[in-house]
Amino acid sequence: MKLPSLKSCLLPLATLALGAALSLPAGARRNAAFIAENRTMKYSGSSASHDITATPEAERLFVKENMDFAARQYRYMLRNLSEGKGVMPRTLNPNGTLAKSDIYWWTSGFFPGTLWYIADFTGDAALRDSARTYTHKLEPVRKYTGNHDIGFMMYCSYGHANAFDPQAAYKDILVESARSLCTRFNEKTGVIQSWNSFRSWHGDNTYDFPVIIDNMMNLELLFYASRTTGDASFSRIAVSHAEKTMRNQVRKDNSCYHVVYYDKATGQPIKGETAQGYADNSTWSRGQAWGIYGFTMCYRETKDKRFLTTACRMADFYLSHPNLPADKVAYWDFDAYRPEYTPGQRSNASKVVTNYRDASAAACTASALLELSTYVKGEKKRRYLAAARTILHTLGSPAYRAKEGGNGGFILKHSVGSIPHNSEIDVPLTYADYYFLEALHRYDKLLAGRQLFP
Repeated sequence: MKLPSLKSCLLPLATLALGAALSLPAGARRNAAFIAENRTMKYSGSSASHDITATPEAERLFVKENMDFAARQYRYMLRNLSEGKGVMPRTLNPNGTLAKSDIYWWTSGFFPGTLWYIADFTGDAALRDSARTYTHKLEPVRKYTGNHDIGFMMYCSYGHANAFDPQAAYKDILVESARSLCTRFNEKTGVIQSWNSFRSWHGDNTYDFPVIIDNMMNLELLFYASRTTGDASFSRIAVSHAEKTMRNQVRKDNSCYHVVYYDKATGQPIKGETAQGYADNSTWSRGQAWGIYGFTMCYRETKDKRFLTTACRMADFYLSHPNLPADKVAYWDFDAYRPEYTPGQRSNASKVVTNYRDASAAACTASALLELSTYVKGEKKRRYLAAARTILHTLGSPAYRAKEGGNGGFILKHSVGSIPHNSEIDVPLTYADYYFLEALHRYDKLLAGRQLFP
């Protein structure tokens, strides 16, 4: 039997896609224009030694193949989840078994969130049931006030449950979670305290009011709570935190400090250092990704052009950095091992000689760039889309994507948790998978001419 050509298979898809674009409401046509402007697009990545030309229809097939692969991997992971210590898959142990966390670890929301993305895309009812089951395990976290990570834990789980399987109880849980996060806001400093304390890698001080760039990601929970309840106090705290982070944490060259310490008595910043980056003055790549994503989201929620400008400048820093590889998957720190950057004396960074890539930073950046591209025009739009595509195809290549049935069921290889802490180095990480699938989810919407946030 003669198989039909790929071209003959794609032509009907092209007709459908164009027809759908013509029927879109006016508010969605800026995303439908993505199809018309990118009928043929080029990207370069580690998965090929030359430019590859692809149509939007072929790109949707690329997304589908990766989502179907993710479904098979996570079914495998679910079958192999043993009872015992820990609940949520986090990474792999050195012996290849799953390393799991309890529900109060900062990454606990990513596993159910990943299941929600897969179930929504594939329509798999069993995976939807698993997503619901693992989301419900996090319900006690709604009262957690031990650090700022409740946004990651609850919005990445219950936020998707509420989006894909709406229930009144989910809204109540999310609002209560937002109230818990607000208990860490300090009126004097104008920011949400991240950790209760942090000891400098230099060994000279322990600071009692550290704020990390990761905290930008948790503000989405507060904006949601304001929209849902009509209570503006949630969004006021989110905006205050974003403004102070923009002023005190983003550097003049549009990179960022990982940590800024504040004086609770005066409300003023004391100094910027790092916790998970190479050096105080270096740029930790996942921290840069958190910033791009966080300020993009803040613009979505507020339409404050200052946040859009900051997001674009941070994205341009990432994409223009001379140490960014051509495939756009950054090293774990943009400045690692450069002579003008020195780790603290207690940091493990000075003991690691391999310059590892970080798939988690790349995945988060790709997701952020896809959203950011919808708020800009012209060359910026094209640049952000092209970079996101390159990252997705690189991560979807054998260089980063696991073999089926391997990697403990995780999708991506080669992420870095914290080299300074000698933790999770060159391993799969739950949040790398989460942001990779979120980016694919967003990419598919754009290719279909749909709004990301209707």
